[in-house]
Amino acid sequence: MELTKVTTTSGILEPGLWQLDPSRERYRVPACGVIVVELYPDDVLVVQDPEGGQHAEVVPFSPEGKGDPGILGINKSQPADGLRQILSGDSESAGRVRSGLERKGIDLASAKAAVLFAPDSLAREELRFQVTSRTTCAVAAPGTMMTVEGETLPPTDLQVFIHRASPPEERETDLPDPLAEPRLDFQIDRCTSQAYEVKAGEFIQVIDVMGRECSDFQVFDHRKLDQGIERCLDVTTTRTLIGAGYPGPGLFSKYYDVDMQPLVEVIRDTVGRHDTFGLACTAKSYEDRGYFGHINCSDNFNGALAQYEIEPRKGWAAANFFFNTGIDDHNVPATKHNHPDVTMILRHKAHCGRQFRC
Repeated sequence: MELTKVTTTSGILEPGLWQLDPSRERYRVPACGVIVVELYPDDVLVVQDPEGGQHAEVVPFSPEGKGDPGILGINKSQPADGLRQILSGDSESAGRVRSGLERKGIDLASAKAAVLFAPDSLAREELRFQVTSRTTCAVAAPGTMMTVEGETLPPTDLQVFIHRASPPEERETDLPDPLAEPRLDFQIDRCTSQAYEVKAGEFIQVIDVMGRECSDFQVFDHRKLDQGIERCLDVTTTRTLIGAGYPGPGLFSKYYDVDMQPLVEVIRDTVGRHDTFGLACTAKSYEDRGYFGHINCSDNFNGALAQYEIEPRKGWAAANFFFNTGIDDHNVPATKHNHPDVTMILRHKAHCGRQFRC
């Protein structure tokens, strides 16, 4: 009998971790959309048409903001009409890209594109470009409105790969541009907690930069704290009032305290699944597993709240935005790791308050 050779990976595969070579980046260009990337000398740009038949426009700009196809070795180009058509739209995403290009001093009027792929191109066709100097490069997947007669095919996504000549030492992702000029902008280091104050009507944007991170969130009403009354976000009250596991954008969007008063509401949620069932991690939960003295979120909360003279607790109830818990068919909590750059945006509802996050 012939033995079959079994091959395996050199390490454990974990979902949510970066699986590509450190020098390789992958991006999706949505149909009728555009992405903008920064390229450096000796980088290689690869544009792939996964489904076939989708036009693409590659539009490089010089450091001075002028269209310069020669940076990618493009000899034949034409006006980037597809890119300009996409960015002339009134959608939120088009506005963000326009604003970002304006901040970089990009002159869209001078944009020239290399038009890739034909209507009869095959699936997974790709083209490569060698970068000769630093460039801000836009890649667009233009499309037209479909007619009732079916004269046009629906536009489809493109894939973009970048092979970096000098890969970063540690995988990081670029943060999205702020929605407005932030009053506070700070990083909460791993295994730490930080307290900060938020006024009524202000927005709170929480970003999981690298993915797979937990983020316990707790809120207190400042007015009640001044009266010596501790009222904070209560997940049980919240689930009861909204009739769901956790709030989301729309009608049932608010987190409440035990007095059934709204504290914050969810405006945007790119995660879509959260943990409002268990406590923030505790010293006891680690001790029961043999990890004595392990850093935990409940103790971190106590440390951050001490300056406000809030009673410490062995375990804090909290909304964990990035610990994505669901209940499986066996009535057991199950979690799914999130990807980098997911975002939660909340708006403060109370007159004034203090927000706390671990």
